[in-house]
Amino acid sequence: MKPIITLSAILGIAFSGMAHAQEPILIKFSHVAAIDTPKGQAAEHFKQQLEKRTKGRVKVEVFANSTLYKDKEELEALQMGSVHMLAPVAGKFGPAGVKEFEVFDLPYIFPNEEALHRVTRGPIGVSLLKKLEPRGMVGLSYWDAGFRVLSSNKPIRTPEDARGQKIRINSSKVNQAIIKAIGGLPQTMAFSEVYQALQTGVVDGADGNLSNLYTQKQYEVQKNITLTRHTYSGYVVVMNKAFWEKLPADVKTDVTAAMKDASDFNDKVAEEDENKSLNAIKASGKSTIHTLTADEKARWVKALMPVQDELAPRIGKELISAIRKETGQAK
Repeated sequence: MKPIITLSAILGIAFSGMAHAQEPILIKFSHVAAIDTPKGQAAEHFKQQLEKRTKGRVKVEVFANSTLYKDKEELEALQMGSVHMLAPVAGKFGPAGVKEFEVFDLPYIFPNEEALHRVTRGPIGVSLLKKLEPRGMVGLSYWDAGFRVLSSNKPIRTPEDARGQKIRINSSKVNQAIIKAIGGLPQTMAFSEVYQALQTGVVDGADGNLSNLYTQKQYEVQKNITLTRHTYSGYVVVMNKAFWEKLPADVKTDVTAAMKDASDFNDKVAEEDENKSLNAIKASGKSTIHTLTADEKARWVKALMPVQDELAPRIGKELISAIRKETGQAK
């Protein structure tokens, strides 16, 4: 006797198939760095981990190297919901109304990575991420990219050597104050425009990390790189708050777990990449690397430390004091 297939069974199969065929949740993740930078690799790692954890329920599209939005456009795009995730430099949140994040741009406030991580992975870091929510963003993590250096055509061994030079910076009041403190002329421009500006002499040099100097080939048009390591170079991974709130609870759990995996991966890659980039630039012979002596480093610290007190009213005296205490630099 042949089995009888009822209408209800057919409908059950159909609805089951429709449920399985449901479109996955799409997350658009935009950033301005190259794919082979620590940020680029961490973004790809996050994509892989989240798609694996959700078994295809979530699809992540990563747009690297300013292919979707340039750095001047991306925060507005996130707040409007045109893109769901970003990883901008911390100081970029200052112009967006969360000035406390400019603390990460302050010169020599973090003596090393260990001190930095005591802040980003502790109560101070968590409280800062919470401050993004009223601006329509949810802070997910901090991603490292080493510390910033100065590139130039004329050698900049001492703060005085920077006098009169046009130095490209990102949009941060702190970075402006840093370049002014050494007599330079700060020039704000989009990250994607830096190579051409250096090549054509629109600017004389740039403030940035070694990974970007290498992957964007900026070292090819800069004769000198000084390892000042004067300020932290890192990113804050954020998601549009309205989008986050609409995600199912289990997907939020998976996003958090995948971000933890990606952040651990970033920590490992960032340290390796900084050394790799430095060695590759040295091997190219196109740029002369200047490593500061103890005396030269002391001159840079002396020239730039006043910027911390100068910007304290803007960023928050209590926040700066708390970080100084956490990093063992309390006055």
